[in-house]
Order: sequence, then structure tokens, then C-alpha cells
Amino acid sequence: MARKFAAELLGTALLVFFAVGVATLSFGFKADGTSFIAGVVATALAFGLTLLALAHVLGPISGCHVNPAVTLGALLAGRISFRDALSYWVAQFIGGFVGALALWGMFSTSPLYSRASTGLGTDGWGASSFIHIGAGGAFIAEVVLTFLFVFVILGVTSKTANPTTAGLVIGLTLTVVHLIGIPITGTSVNPARSLGPALIIGHSALAQVWLFIVAPLVGGALAALVHRALFSSKAASPIGFGSAQS
Repeated sequence: MARKFAAELLGTALLVFFAVGVATLSFGFKADGTSFIAGVVATALAFGLTLLALAHVLGPISGCHVNPAVTLGALLAGRISFRDALSYWVAQFIGGFVGALALWGMFSTSPLYSRASTGLGTDGWGASSFIHIGAGGAFIAEVVLTFLFVFVILGVTSKTANPTTAGLVIGLTLTVVHLIGIPITGTSVNPARSLGPALIIGHSALAQVWLFIVAPLVGGALAALVHRALFSSKAASPIGFGSAQS
């Protein structure tokens, strides 16, 4: 369990550092110039490719959930025990904050960085959304996006799935989720990814972060329930995400 805890903490920290780092460079520092879509594509690929790499490296150790919503889905699908899930959640939230703190520490040494204007890739609705979506729409978006992500994970990591393609499918799914989600909310689908940067930025990001904790958990739970209804429990992998890659 100590190795699993360390893997989840490290994986979540690295996901936040690299993927949220690209988001901050793209939308905070405006590294992509005036092209919003270029920032969307770059950030989506950063999340998908980082998770793809982490899944192959950390999957055999912990399943590489690196996401509390994925862990909840695995728990409700019978892939992981409640005791292990609690340990994973603690590791993931700590990792999300550590990754965000390291990212902020690096960026804050730049004279171009401002915590208020540059931010740290936080999620939001209303004025914090590119399309100024309302809280209700943001909640629906995060539930649906997380549902798809976790549903795919549960499917491709089952005993009947092809383990050689699981990491690729999961990474590409996260990429697609971000392609549509970034203009809407910035895309969370991961409470640990949202809470870490929000704790550092504060203000509206911290006031709105509850939605990006609750909605992904709802989406993950729904994915597990639908998966259990559609697929035989005998096809389930014992741990979940990443176990089919070991």
C-alpha cells in the first residue's frame, strides 16, 4: 500500500505539473499568441499524453488512477476496496496540491507572471468560462465528460479487454474530453487537478471549485453503475485502471 500511495501521489503531481503547466502557458502567458484553439489542442494533448505515459509506468503499481473520480468509479465497480480507495484519495489530493505548488513556485520567478491575471490553469464558470456558461451547464458538462472518461477506463481495463491498447485509449479519451471541455469550463474531470491550483490562486477559483469536486464524482459514480449494469461482474479486473496493463 505504501508503494501504491507513493505512485498515486507522484502520478497526480506530475499530471498537474505538466498538463496544467501547458494550460497556464497557453492561456495565462498567452504562449500560443491569439489562437485560442491552438491553446485548446496543446492543453488537451498535454493531458492525454501525460496520462498515457503515466498509465504505462505506474499502472502495474497502483493502477494509475491519479484521479479521485476514477477511484470512486473503481470502488463502485468492485475493482478496489474502500480502505484502498481512501488511501488513494488522500494521495491524489496531496499530489494535486504538490504539483500545483511546484508549478506556481516555478512560474512565480518569471517577471511576466501574476497570480491574479496569469492564474494557474484553474477551472470555472460564468466570467471564468470562455463561453460564460452558467453553473448548471458547467455541472452537466463535468458530469457527462467524467462519465465518458471513467466509463471508458472501466471498459478497457476489464479482463476481457485488450491490455496492449488500454493506455492509448485512455489517453486519447482524456484528450477528446479536454477538446470539448476547455472552452466550457476549462475541464476538470479530476477533483485533485482542480483543487490544487484553486487553493493557490484563491478568490473565484476557490469559491467555484466545489463544482469541480462534486460533478466529477457524480460522473464517476454514474459510469460505474452503468458499467455494472451493462457488463458481467466476472469480466471485471481486480483493481481497475491500469491493472490490465501490467
